[in-house]
Amino acid sequence: MEFQTKRSALLKPLQAVVGVVEKRQTLPILGNLLLSAQSDTLQLTGTDLELEMQSTLTVTVNKPGTSTIPARKFFDICRSLPEDAEIQVSIDGDKGVVRSGRSRFTLQSLPAADFPAMDRKGEKLSGRIEQQALKFALDRTAMAMAQQDVRYYLNGLLLECHPERIRCVATDGHRLALAEADAASNAAQPLQVIVPRKGVLELQRLLENNDEEVQFAIGDNFLRVSRSDLVFTSKLVDGRFPDYERVIPRTHDQQLVVEREALRGALQRVAILSSEKFRAARLHLLPDQLCVSAHNVEQEEAEEYLAAQYQGAEMEIGFNIHYLIDAVNSLSDTMVQILLKDPSSSGLVRALDKEQPLYVVMPMRL
Repeated sequence: MEFQTKRSALLKPLQAVVGVVEKRQTLPILGNLLLSAQSDTLQLTGTDLELEMQSTLTVTVNKPGTSTIPARKFFDICRSLPEDAEIQVSIDGDKGVVRSGRSRFTLQSLPAADFPAMDRKGEKLSGRIEQQALKFALDRTAMAMAQQDVRYYLNGLLLECHPERIRCVATDGHRLALAEADAASNAAQPLQVIVPRKGVLELQRLLENNDEEVQFAIGDNFLRVSRSDLVFTSKLVDGRFPDYERVIPRTHDQQLVVEREALRGALQRVAILSSEKFRAARLHLLPDQLCVSAHNVEQEEAEEYLAAQYQGAEMEIGFNIHYLIDAVNSLSDTMVQILLKDPSSSGLVRALDKEQPLYVVMPMRL
């Protein structure tokens, strides 16, 4: 096979595909990209057996064919060339040659027949959604995913599909994040699937902040998201996500409203002197006032008072300060609403206009 194209046209799709290729592989073929050149079109495919990325671009095909080439080395070569470079790639047998100007690189190739294909079984539903809407929902919830939890189903994100919306939910057992986005699908009834952590992070990286629609499909064991130049496929986590509806507080006696930027700044400053192990902060609710404080084992203390809208009974409650910072950072409204029942119950953090997203944070013992 042989094709040629400009570096500027090749680099972005190549970078997207290389993102799913692990640097250390148990199988040599998984360190390679599958290249398929046909009729002035080049398709690049990378996989780690859990995720698969396919990117398509227009090139000049001198000799059609299919083969593989080392992913990272090929990407590093292309990235290091001048911006206006013309790149020619030819693969014959077990050798691939990359040429550009006076540069020539010979790489080891492996048979395309050895490249694994992802198993896609039983498509259950399909639909479409704006890129920026899906990215918004993922960006507002991904931080609450667990990391290496023995409850493996928490090391991912719940995608709940309805006919006219998609809901994203993540929890690590100490906090919960929920956000929704408008979507159109052929779902006859709500369908829940768990997308693995790496798949969520890769989707966040790929999706762009524009109103271009992407197509999505969900099967027995896969999620596929595709746009004009990319097709992303992820295996799903085989597990049952907790009943998140039961975690969201439905009754709350106290309501605190505070300006978002003021609260964010106070939390970030107080966090400097919070305990590195527990990251605990005390919220002391007073009439029209909030006091945020923290201390550490060196007996250092931080305390900051904020103007707030609060008319309930005086209350003290503890939270992980970084969970609060994450929640406040993810909101865009000028005012933040914190709904509380008592010092031993979860707090609900959301925008004052009650639009999504919302965050549930478990209290800490002070």
